Amino acid sequence: MILWFVGMSFLLVWLVFRSPMIDYRLVVLGSLLPLVELPIGEPRLLHSLTGAVALLGLAMVATPRQRLAQRRWVAVPIGVFLHLVLDGAWADTTAFWWPFTGFSWSTSELPELGRGGLNIVLELIGAAALWWCRGAFGLDDPARLERFRRTGQLDRSVVG
Repeated sequence: MILWFVGMSFLLVWLVFRSPMIDYRLVVLGSLLPLVELPIGEPRLLHSLTGAVALLGLAMVATPRQRLAQRRWVAVPIGVFLHLVLDGAWADTTAFWWPFTGFSWSTSELPELGRGGLNIVLELIGAAALWWCRGAFGLDDPARLERFRRTGQLDRSVVG
């Protein structure tokens, strides 16, 4: 349930933006953020479009006239949006469109908890995506890996 979100959000952000300058650590953080709702067992704010948009607004408002900081922190809501897509959260109308379909929370089970054995397959796909990224972005090189750990960014020479 973790590797699926980590691996696929990393890979999808790369495929869409093709930017070595995105802080991929923050994308991953955002993709895992909705998992804080696991103890509740039902979708809440972070499994709604409203929650993801609110985080995007917060990233912009919290860093006024700081374009580089905004560009960096917008990675968190991007990760949350990807979680919603990868989780299939959009299939639960009450949760996804909260509060536009009413102020009551959805009583459905979280998608992460309702997939059963499919979670194992998704975890293997996420692991494969991470393995591919490791090789494709040269993260098997200690210097590149250390740069990634420090900055969350990829080496331009590998991706450029």
